[in-house]
Amino acid sequence: MKLRPRTFLRGIHIAGHKTSTEHFPAERLPVPAEVAIPLSQHAGAPAEPVVQEGQAVRRGELIAKSAGAVSANIHASVAGTVRSVGARPDGRGGTAQYIVIVPDETQQDAFLPPLSDPAPEEILARIEACGLVGMGGAGFPTHVKLRPPVPVDTLILNGAECEPYLTCDDILMQKRRDEIMRGAKYMAKALGVTRIIIAVEKNKPDAIAAFEHSDFDVVPLKKQYPMGAEKQLIWCCTGRKVPLGKLPAHTGVVVQNVATAFAVCEAVELGKPLIERIVTVTGGGIAQPKNLICPVGAPLSALAQACGGERDAVKLVAGGPMTGSALTGTEAVVTKTTGGFLFMTAKETNTDAPTPCINCGKCAQVCPMKLMPMQTEFYTDAKEYENAAKFGGVLACIECGACTYICPARRPLAQAIKTAKAELRRKS
Repeated sequence: MKLRPRTFLRGIHIAGHKTSTEHFPAERLPVPAEVAIPLSQHAGAPAEPVVQEGQAVRRGELIAKSAGAVSANIHASVAGTVRSVGARPDGRGGTAQYIVIVPDETQQDAFLPPLSDPAPEEILARIEACGLVGMGGAGFPTHVKLRPPVPVDTLILNGAECEPYLTCDDILMQKRRDEIMRGAKYMAKALGVTRIIIAVEKNKPDAIAAFEHSDFDVVPLKKQYPMGAEKQLIWCCTGRKVPLGKLPAHTGVVVQNVATAFAVCEAVELGKPLIERIVTVTGGGIAQPKNLICPVGAPLSALAQACGGERDAVKLVAGGPMTGSALTGTEAVVTKTTGGFLFMTAKETNTDAPTPCINCGKCAQVCPMKLMPMQTEFYTDAKEYENAAKFGGVLACIECGACTYICPARRPLAQAIKTAKAELRRKS
């Protein structure tokens, strides 16, 4: 029996822009001339380097160790020699700490031994050792998320991929179903649950078909943004509501991205750390849009070259157009959470200057959290951040960007909310 696609209240309907890459298998990026691996590419504390300049490393070798309760190990994504450890431009107008490795010709691996029928604690220890994080964008360390503070009964695999342009998860579901399933079962075993749901938007029929005859509960989702947001996904799949200030685990659910499930399978069965991922390179400003299998730390310039070079791109974005980050140049690199890079032309961007708010209320009408983004911007502009929290509900915002997208005055509403949240965190 075919299930009716699930949905949630509010949100927006936007063009997918996925046809350029959604039906083409991922290609492996040639080994770049160097990789620059960030020490902070996950939620929590940056990892601490354990290698020095001039040191030879093998692919998969630990190069930076987690530095706190919420942190993640980082491994060499190529075999070669460490050229530098320190600050360099991050492609976003600032600097960050990186370990730069120049590859050699051997590309010798240093993976951990495979596990056979591992116990729950063995699975968690392996996931932690391999530096796995949520690959849907948040980058929360997976071993921490799989140790919820309360018992849970359901694991949801997030295959919604509702961001326009991106197809990396879609391709993975189409081509690597078995590994995703095994990885999900390892996570379920670690959590002590038996119910596994995979949720996929209905605009990915090949991915849905791949899991139709599995022993998972397959939940088709209506094409709606932000369908992949954790709270909306949990509601659509289980009918449970995550209270403000609570974790999904408090509703009995843990959500993991399908790419994370794949990485768990490789960590358990191959001993392979999280050192590469599929990245969608697309947009009207790139000659040949592709999905590429890239080592962590690969420079955007190498990805652009593998896709025939850029053409008339006026804006570069890491991630999707709704929640991604604008880039200042091609020195940006692939991280564990990079789902895509967009080369956008003038036709794909809007450079109109913001005009005064007309109080139309559209931002409130589409907000999936039922907030008042225009109020938040008003209080943020006045630097009244406490009022932004009290009256605008800023702390409940999931930063989906729907308000900015729908605003006819082109107000930077989502950016105002992010600013208010950052100031409140700083003051606390």
